Amino acid sequence: MVKKTGSIVVKEDGKVIDGWDITGDITVEADNVTIRNTRVRGQSDYWGILQREGHTGLTVEDSEIFGNGKQRTQFGILNQGKLLTVRRVDIHTISNGIHTDQGLVEDSYVHDPKYYSGDHTDMIMSTGTAAAGTELVIRHNTVINTLDQTGAIALFQDFGVTRNVTVQGNLLAGGGWTLYAGAGRKGLSSNIKVIDNVFSRRVWPKGGYAGPVSYWDPEGPGNVWRGNTWEDGRAGVMAD
Repeated sequence: MVKKTGSIVVKEDGKVIDGWDITGDITVEADNVTIRNTRVRGQSDYWGILQREGHTGLTVEDSEIFGNGKQRTQFGILNQGKLLTVRRVDIHTISNGIHTDQGLVEDSYVHDPKYYSGDHTDMIMSTGTAAAGTELVIRHNTVINTLDQTGAIALFQDFGVTRNVTVQGNLLAGGGWTLYAGAGRKGLSSNIKVIDNVFSRRVWPKGGYAGPVSYWDPEGPGNVWRGNTWEDGRAGVMAD
């Protein structure tokens, strides 16, 4: 692997970073950048990898992103832009794993956050509405929040109504509630599909410290809750 240290800024459209071992962070200020087979060791950084506003098409695959456990790395991957793909990525020892409102997160392992004073820790989180013409798909991941607060997957309405999100075929455990399912004060969530996920009690007896799911809009147009089970297979998980 090619060793790099410090803050790396990518400004070339279509740039491919392959096989780097970075102690620091990557800021993407270009379109259609690919980061693969790369290790990002966060230091006292706000992010491991950031896609800036106004840019799209970042793909991160077959990589590892983690903090040093002594200084806060706030986000493993932070997407301020448009489309993001995260595939087969191991993210851990950070405050928050992935923050994006749209794109695809699949076949990844997001786990074992590190708590620093004042943190709200989420492994995969959205805080607003998917950009026009896009959606957020979270599928086939293992997402484990070993803390007793916030969530494994959190769909929040901090900056807009939650719409057009699919959470399917994941293994989920931990947090205060394992899944925050998109309801909020901005409006009725819609087209939220939570399908065929497995909730685990391996961290807390109720899945999350308080339970498996909260903030579900059963009346939201297009919302679907189906086929979600406990890891032991004894019963289905029902949304409140």
